[in-house]
Amino acid sequence: MNLLEGVRVLDLSRILAGPWATQLLADFGADVIKLERPGAGDDTRSWGPPYLKDADGNDTAESAYYLCANRGKRSIAIDFTCAEGQRLVRELVARSDVLVENYKVGGLKKYGLDFASLQTVNPKLVYCSITGYGQDGPYAQRAGYDAAIQAIGGLMSVTGEPDGAPGAGPQKVGVAATDLMTGMYAATAILAALRHAERIGVGQQIDLALLDTQVAWLANQASNYLVGGVVPGRHGTAHPNIVPYQVMPAADDYFMLAVGNDGQFARLCTVLGEPGLASDPRYASNAARVAHRAGLVPQLQAILRTRPAAEWLAALEQAGVPATPVNRIDQVFADAQVQARGLRIELPHASGAQVPGVRNPLRFSATPLQYRHAAPVLGEHSRQVLHELLALDAGQLQALQAQGVVGRPEADGGGFSGAAK
Repeated sequence: MNLLEGVRVLDLSRILAGPWATQLLADFGADVIKLERPGAGDDTRSWGPPYLKDADGNDTAESAYYLCANRGKRSIAIDFTCAEGQRLVRELVARSDVLVENYKVGGLKKYGLDFASLQTVNPKLVYCSITGYGQDGPYAQRAGYDAAIQAIGGLMSVTGEPDGAPGAGPQKVGVAATDLMTGMYAATAILAALRHAERIGVGQQIDLALLDTQVAWLANQASNYLVGGVVPGRHGTAHPNIVPYQVMPAADDYFMLAVGNDGQFARLCTVLGEPGLASDPRYASNAARVAHRAGLVPQLQAILRTRPAAEWLAALEQAGVPATPVNRIDQVFADAQVQARGLRIELPHASGAQVPGVRNPLRFSATPLQYRHAAPVLGEHSRQVLHELLALDAGQLQALQAQGVVGRPEADGGGFSGAAK
């Protein structure tokens, strides 16, 4: 039995934060129905290149970006700007446990698809609303984008090289970290709210903002400021509270050195041929090393530049000092540990192609995750879902298609037979 077998999620979200949350729920075994606009669908479908190639080597309509966040879901295309589309969505809500949406505040109310309206349809509904700035406050009506939230939420101010260093200036993280973390918080909140609904019999709305998420996961940087009163700055790859803990140069490449305690520092100094550094009062404790960072780090860098990275990594591993290569993404998937853990997976796609991707990192001893299929094509399961859940027959479905209420699939054989795929 899958972890969330029997749980149905109606996913009205687009882009990344909401889809990331619902993909996690799909991995857990929930029936996630992705409700999209006919003829357009999730914005990220067109966020390429690259696009998935079909079995004949031709580009499909699915971008790599879209594929990373929508596996295991069923796609239905319904136009809920019309009354008949709204009726269909409400009937689906009555048969669902969770709804996830990321429209602007109040954006679904005019269609009768806001929480207050749908709670009358399904009192146990868990309704997760993801916005840039939350349901209230002076910025509530603003659109929220990951990079903008990384900026306003403080992450950029602590990311990048410090002023005066080459390449100085604020930087965004290399992936949409705020969106991804918001998706993780959303999934956690949904699971907690489902537990509450099971016990109490009443659902609730989850108000989740990208800005709130970003500020919350400033973590130690926020605490450093709130407790110490000093505004954190940018340290490049270095750590504000631990030294040495940063990317270091070798003779031919860079590697990450992550010394977490005084014992590891002493062993590092032995490997470097400078055991006296460990007993120097300026460097003997982590607090002292943080205070004298400017004097210590250049000494370490000068020594490390004398030998290739591979030699240092081997010597440091033998000594029990944490250090790793700085891998490119191709090197990540070639790494022995990544391969041993089976992090790369391939899933079947409606085009006949196999979609490469990354498996969920969670491992359960009793209920291993099962991946059903890759991200769906637009409207792939429209007839299947509407027949299965609402008992619509072929004539009714054909009429809805003719009226433009239900979209046609983008690929032949895309679930329009009514049979499970």
